[in-house]
Amino acid sequence: MANALLNSVVSWFLKKRIHDMELFMKHPQELQFNVLYDLVYFARYTEYGRKYGFSSIRSYKDFTERVPLTDYEGSRADIERSKNGEGNIFWPTDIRWFAMSSGTTNTKSKFIPVSQESLEDCHYAAAKDLLCMYLNNNPDSKLFKGKGLRLGGSKKLDKRAGTAAGDLSSILIDNMPFWADYSSTPGNEIALLADWEVKMPAIVQETIHENVTSLAGVPSWMMVLLNNVLETTGYDHILEVWPAMEVFFHGGVSFEPYAAPFKKLLPADHIKYYETYNASEGFFAIQDTNDSKELLLMLDYGIFYEFIPIDTYGTPQEKVIPLDEVELGKNYAVIITTNAGLWRYNVGDTVRFTSRDPYRIKVTGRTKHHINVFGEELVIENAENALKMTIKDYPCTIKDYTVAPIFMEGKEKGAHEWMLEFGEEPDDFYAFAKALDLNLQHVNSDYEAKRYNNTTLREPVIHKAEQNVFYNWLKEKGKLGGQHKIPRLSNSREYLEELLVIHRKQNDQVTF
Repeated sequence: MANALLNSVVSWFLKKRIHDMELFMKHPQELQFNVLYDLVYFARYTEYGRKYGFSSIRSYKDFTERVPLTDYEGSRADIERSKNGEGNIFWPTDIRWFAMSSGTTNTKSKFIPVSQESLEDCHYAAAKDLLCMYLNNNPDSKLFKGKGLRLGGSKKLDKRAGTAAGDLSSILIDNMPFWADYSSTPGNEIALLADWEVKMPAIVQETIHENVTSLAGVPSWMMVLLNNVLETTGYDHILEVWPAMEVFFHGGVSFEPYAAPFKKLLPADHIKYYETYNASEGFFAIQDTNDSKELLLMLDYGIFYEFIPIDTYGTPQEKVIPLDEVELGKNYAVIITTNAGLWRYNVGDTVRFTSRDPYRIKVTGRTKHHINVFGEELVIENAENALKMTIKDYPCTIKDYTVAPIFMEGKEKGAHEWMLEFGEEPDDFYAFAKALDLNLQHVNSDYEAKRYNNTTLREPVIHKAEQNVFYNWLKEKGKLGGQHKIPRLSNSREYLEELLVIHRKQNDQVTF
């Protein structure tokens, strides 16, 4: 009875929402500028609104001339004031939640404001839209005959200021409507546990007896959980535990390195994989068709988008453009203005547009997560594509990886240094390494030019990491679980040097 009622409600909402999405696809520019004017009008009497004259902003040109670009460092002082209980600084309604995010594995956390408006009109709206799109594309789905397994972080309360800070996933779980809680597992008490190594077995014990039909979480941590499920149950694959499984909703990191391991964990052609592009700052885009690698940019969540072409990013020629000026195939840094009081805020992500009608994107990396020490302009998308090509010829599975530069010293040429942790190793590691270098040259002409005759770059150094090196590194930093991710590419050697210490320590233990 409960499932029938839920299916009826979802069906009604789905039809209504699909119509709304068709409207914003048809009139994207009008809707985006309406979002901007609504945000400016709503915040006109805040401290921020008075400072920049929101009351007299009449055009996008007014907005760009008055309101400066910013990032977390530029917003930190005001966010700290808000976190300590001050109101009406950058948003008129109370900010009661702060999503802890580092974006990388740095020890310092960012505290991203989450308003009631952004919670309801962005994050929860996106969750409903994700279900709408999935069910619209799969009308025979039996999703609601079982439960969704959600894998989130932990929440810590700042009682002094009456605010809550934690992973965004935990804030969402703690505030979710009853119908979502009814159809989810594990329960809140376990879902919000802070200690990852206590939480993992607790999730396994609670969920293995449920009828789980969907998974939601970051691929790296979900893979850890599913392997724990198999270890506990003694089964060979997840469909023996949850035979009604049909979809994995994932985001946070590129799925490419995890595609092959998940095919083994979920060995059935009917399993769907739906990607999302969400962050502590907002929910931005959703895969809207089966088997697609493109994400529909969601334009009616109270977020106004601007973009900086990467070829001018951080230069005196830097140019900021609105959505209607983007070009296909170019990389852009993402700038957002949101219904949580982030104004012209640099998210730190890069995207590439694959379509303008409607606007669809692919996430290509991070503005800080690339290597351009030698003019090679290597971005995460290049690394992921090269790995995918290499794995095709030299079958293996990769659990995690990171890449850093080896700087030139004296007459020594520079190079890239990789740390790769395999699930299943390739038969010929050295041939794999050689092929990876060639495939990087194939997908990135700048890298190819620097590698030509070892002009600037010599062959990359590739380490086969000891098992659980990345896990132990995150554990040392207190960053297990939740939204914490491995930084894939870096212009510095900081991450790699720390990983090498753990790698060598484990290698010594194994050897001796």
